[in-house]
Amino acid sequence: MSSETKSKPKKTKTGTPPSETRSFQAEVKQLLNLMIHSLYSNKEIFLRELISNASDACDKLRFASLTDNSLLEDDEALSIWISIDSEKRAIIVRDNGIGMDYDEVVRDIGTIARSGTRAFIEKMETENSSGDADFIGQFGVGFYSCFLVGKQVTLLTRKAGTPPKSGIMWSSDGTGEYTISPIDRPSRGTEIIINLKEEDFEYAEEYRIRNIIEKYSDHVSIPILMPKEPDPATEQAEEEKPEPKQDKGKEWETVNKGSALWTRPKSEISEEEYNSFYSSLTYDSAPPALTIHNRVEGKTDYISLFFVPSNAPFDLWDREQRHGIKLYVRRIFISDDAKTLMPNYLRFVRGLVDCADLPLNVSREFLQQNRDIGKIRQASVKRVLGELKKLSESDQESYNKFWKEFGKSLKEGVVEDHENRQSIAELARFATTKSEGESQAVSLDQYVDRMPMSQKHIYYLTAESLSAASSSPHLEIFEKNGIEVLLLSEPIDEWFVSHVTEFRDKALKSIARGDLDLEDLKKKEDGKKTEKEQTAEDAVVQKIREALDDNVKDVRLSNRLVDSPSCLIADDMDMGGNMERLLKAMGQNAPTAKPILEINPDHALVKRIDPESKDFEDWARLLFDQALLAEGGTLDHPGDFVKRVNRLLAS
Repeated sequence: MSSETKSKPKKTKTGTPPSETRSFQAEVKQLLNLMIHSLYSNKEIFLRELISNASDACDKLRFASLTDNSLLEDDEALSIWISIDSEKRAIIVRDNGIGMDYDEVVRDIGTIARSGTRAFIEKMETENSSGDADFIGQFGVGFYSCFLVGKQVTLLTRKAGTPPKSGIMWSSDGTGEYTISPIDRPSRGTEIIINLKEEDFEYAEEYRIRNIIEKYSDHVSIPILMPKEPDPATEQAEEEKPEPKQDKGKEWETVNKGSALWTRPKSEISEEEYNSFYSSLTYDSAPPALTIHNRVEGKTDYISLFFVPSNAPFDLWDREQRHGIKLYVRRIFISDDAKTLMPNYLRFVRGLVDCADLPLNVSREFLQQNRDIGKIRQASVKRVLGELKKLSESDQESYNKFWKEFGKSLKEGVVEDHENRQSIAELARFATTKSEGESQAVSLDQYVDRMPMSQKHIYYLTAESLSAASSSPHLEIFEKNGIEVLLLSEPIDEWFVSHVTEFRDKALKSIARGDLDLEDLKKKEDGKKTEKEQTAEDAVVQKIREALDDNVKDVRLSNRLVDSPSCLIADDMDMGGNMERLLKAMGQNAPTAKPILEINPDHALVKRIDPESKDFEDWARLLFDQALLAEGGTLDHPGDFVKRVNRLLAS
């Protein structure tokens, strides 16, 4: 979608269209309105966003210059300058990074076509995020935060490698239109001038700006420069001069630490510094659940600094948008291709890897094929999983909170990562028939430790929800005998149990599939059935089998039911009903397998069924439909079910 204009302007000889006024895209107007009215209580984040954008621009230029050194234009020292025009009540943020050309300004400033912006707007509208500015940078809309404090914003820019006449000026008051025009700009990079609103003049004070930089951007690796503060004697001398000192004569000083925190020894870094760096990296104000800092020396020298967030990021389930791990080579930013450095199931991990041995001009293909990168990835995964294991053993409450946020993602690892499948299985947590509430807090180790000596299997039941699993008739014989069952209610669980088939020499077995091993479970019988009773039961089973011929694979007497009249199970080699429903919901063609209907001969309803009754087929259908509903299935003809129930009630 492009921004609106009355007519398409013709480009000049330099390739840049003449000055023109355009209307903001509708979504930009909506975005500006939401930001100004929802983030008013935390306006200071505008500076954090501009510094972050300037730092990114410098990183992009540094990377591009590896293959084209002319882009640096004899100015290799990359920096960010921030100054204040006290007379005009304006803040100026300038960088000498990659800069932008005309098309990029129109695309990135006047128009929003990125899905992240729509996600930002939806979050602002639906979650009442008043004052919560910590997520703004996650959506790529940080530039617009200028209008939190600015009544007029002017952007001057020129892309590195283009002539001075290719400069662009963009200006707007944020209400509905913006002006864009060509200018001569000798220096590359971008300069943003914010004329402050009257109520925001506090940001025209240097001490205020310095405090904000220290709070949000102290760890930015690009130097952030501000005019040097004169000592009182010098300041008094300057005031006695007839003419004020001009900007060009200013002395600049670096106001951020700017050191690569990860290169310092762990013993010299405080928890507060780690948390501050994590916040600047992720825009997350909550401290991380885990900080994992490691230096490896040997055949491959590298440093890794990983963070496990306390809360799931908004894009956790967007498997394509992953920017969790950054790659540096000798402190030079190279790539944020997280897929190369961390597997998909650990996409929630944030941080960086700084390698000393890689060439600077690496391509994506090189990263994917390089053995050293493969070893770093392998070691990083093991370290993250190892630290999660330590957390689970030392702080169960914190680990349970982590699992609630990221457990579904971690379970994907048993499918994707064969090498670490056992470690992931040890980290998994489940709800069981002995759990309290809906919490997933039981490990497979805990389950096995409290199994009776005679129990041979780890029993589980999959269902579309925890309530459906916990009320399933399949559990009855297990509950009667005090046998614990894992209740698996997440879609990924079906794939989990198909890949983790054994744990500590105990096979995982579905209680809704195949025959039960009754050496584990001894159903208490009230006495031996007579031959006459057994014959009658067999006759009922045969008649039901005939009545449901098109719907079931078989009908048989159940040894797993106690209080329910019937249930459906899958044959040993067939796909279960829950898995079949999941595949269909995903739009895949699932092989249809007829279920087996098991009936409870001791249930009063089954005992009352007369094989010679004219209503027998209705009773047989009712047993099947009840069993289907109990396992979370849907009826093909719900209207027929209602009529059938009404007929039986009336009779």
